[in-house]
Amino acid sequence: MAVILHVDMNSFYASVEQAKNPALLGKPLAIAGNPSERRGIIITCSYEARAHGIYTTMPLFEARKLCRELVVLPPNFAMYRAASKAMFTILREVSPLVEPVSIDEGYMDITALPQHPLAVAEHIQQRLLQELKLPCSIGIAPNKFLAKTASDMKKPRGITVLRKREVADKLWHLPVLAMHGVGKSTAAKLQKLGITTIGDLAKHDSYALKLALGKNGVRLGERANGIDERAVDPLAIYDTKSVGNSKTLARDEDDSEVLYALLRKLSKQVAERLYAKRLAGTTVVVHIRDKDWHTVTRSKTLQNATADARAISEAAIDLFEAGWQGKPLRLLGVTMNNVVDEADVVEQLSLFTYEKYAEEEPLTEVLAAIEQRFGKGSIQRGIEMPREVSNAAATSFSKDFLHDHKE
Repeated sequence: MAVILHVDMNSFYASVEQAKNPALLGKPLAIAGNPSERRGIIITCSYEARAHGIYTTMPLFEARKLCRELVVLPPNFAMYRAASKAMFTILREVSPLVEPVSIDEGYMDITALPQHPLAVAEHIQQRLLQELKLPCSIGIAPNKFLAKTASDMKKPRGITVLRKREVADKLWHLPVLAMHGVGKSTAAKLQKLGITTIGDLAKHDSYALKLALGKNGVRLGERANGIDERAVDPLAIYDTKSVGNSKTLARDEDDSEVLYALLRKLSKQVAERLYAKRLAGTTVVVHIRDKDWHTVTRSKTLQNATADARAISEAAIDLFEAGWQGKPLRLLGVTMNNVVDEADVVEQLSLFTYEKYAEEEPLTEVLAAIEQRFGKGSIQRGIEMPREVSNAAATSFSKDFLHDHKE
């Protein structure tokens, strides 16, 4: 039987700041995006801050009402990335089978190690704390889903074992929304089937789940029964499935000219990243978040895979017009899903598409060469960017943060 660990760093950004500055230890600490420019939002916070009722995505002004002693710092992503790389280096020294899933968590397969799994977990936890001053929680289980579930059971600094035979007793009574992989939208669909707990999901007919949720329904039913056959894959982080960019605006914005310009800018950035990685995608997704934190997501699947900025921009604007209700917006995002290697793309092109592609390809090469020599933004395809857009601040952190390790 496999032995899988899920290592989850506790309040990672806040913990990295506390490791750098021990004077912050024991104090309520929050990392917030652009607190000096606008009200800001909480990106993450320490457990001391959580004790005051502060949580991720809470507006900063509300957090300060709950805790006057709250220490607020802007994010330092370069420092967090360095800490993440150091963390994964330690994990790989224990086992080569490490699969990062984000900047602060990953799976390990320790089946082949002679030591007891608890001893391995304790060793990892102690090394991370002693060498990096970073706390973590670790789940131990026979598969990835149960290991992830176990790591959430004791925070901070917990080590939890979850066996498949314990699933019914420990998980089935929980609401289905508490299950990893089930969000509010999926939970609402499950509720229509009479499924409110993980146990209900585990016992439900798999065919009915497939009709309601497709393959994901069957997969969730298996997970509710403790079944997960996914292997730990050290290269999975490099199997890019999507490429996206999002921006939080410097102020709540309802000027359509500014918003359209930002969509074009985001589309261009997505296209640049696709081109740099020699990728193309078929599904454009737009994320729209208003000042009240209501998020709308719209998607459109194109006829052919593309990395063309203009095609992405046109689709993004169409989606935006269909999804925006005119309210002032806080965030916009553009993502390309269903991404594949450019070399693997086999297009059944119409004559028009072929001629357009043949015409655009040399121009794309030239633009890339100019930007490589003179820097990003040195030349653009006739898109004028209003001054306001330059004040937008990045709040997302790309999952390709581990690209350096691959090289």
